[in-house]
Amino acid sequence: MGLPSAPFGRTGHNSTRVIFGAAALGAMSQGRADDTIELVRAAGVNHFDTAASYGDSELRLAPWLQDHRSEVFLATKTGERDGSAARAELERSLERLGVDQVDLIQLHNLVEDGDWETAHGPGGAVEALAAARDEGLVRFIGVTGHGTRIPGMHLRSLEAFDFDSVLFPWNHTMLENPAYRTDAFELARVCRERNVGMQTIKSIAVGRWPADFDGPKFSWYEALEDPDAIGRAVRHVLGEDGLFLNTTSDARKLPIILEAAAAANATTKPSPAEMDADVASFAITPLFDGAELERI
Repeated sequence: MGLPSAPFGRTGHNSTRVIFGAAALGAMSQGRADDTIELVRAAGVNHFDTAASYGDSELRLAPWLQDHRSEVFLATKTGERDGSAARAELERSLERLGVDQVDLIQLHNLVEDGDWETAHGPGGAVEALAAARDEGLVRFIGVTGHGTRIPGMHLRSLEAFDFDSVLFPWNHTMLENPAYRTDAFELARVCRERNVGMQTIKSIAVGRWPADFDGPKFSWYEALEDPDAIGRAVRHVLGEDGLFLNTTSDARKLPIILEAAAAANATTKPSPAEMDADVASFAITPLFDGAELERI
């Protein structure tokens, strides 16, 4: 079986439902990055997602993109809220990636009220990115975020601007939060109605690292290790119509995620009992509870 694919919103691109989270490349050598890119390419992944703030990720993608740009839907992000700063960061990303255009530019983690007002206001990032789209530097514009408030903020953003995509957390423990579940499913409903692409993150998260953990960390949160549990977490996302799964920054998990997503049952959603059993077996806890500062 190959990876499942679906139209990515209204973009016209038929994207693999597993999107390569190129944050994984941020601290790699070029040689290891090349091997990682080859792994996801060989699996058939045709949608890459990076960001200006992901270390050297954009630079690590550039050599491969020189000969393979047409093979992937390419997305990056800006964390700037002021228009001129967002434009400058976009231009820097184009230079670092070695391309003339990205398919998708995203406002990175737009969750705080003040940031939202600046980005959507006169001279803000939304206005500047729309102008960049009109000039052909980008094709589509999206918005991303983390934490329990982000589905509600995305709904607010979609009322203010016709974004082409959103990105937000989706996993069993977060959806056990009734308020989060209500907002997340309402966001999904609106996105389906408006044909907005829906990317999800944190599918295989276990929780925040224990305070006394002193081993290597390849993502800011602890991720599942058990292949069967990872498979169920992947199917929990792919079993929902229209959702895309962005892979973790821990590249060691890529082969397991890709294998699970290519399995015959990849789009068969696990039962709540199965997911509850994994929560108990692996001590999975919500990454966000609404009380913390959600600027990850």
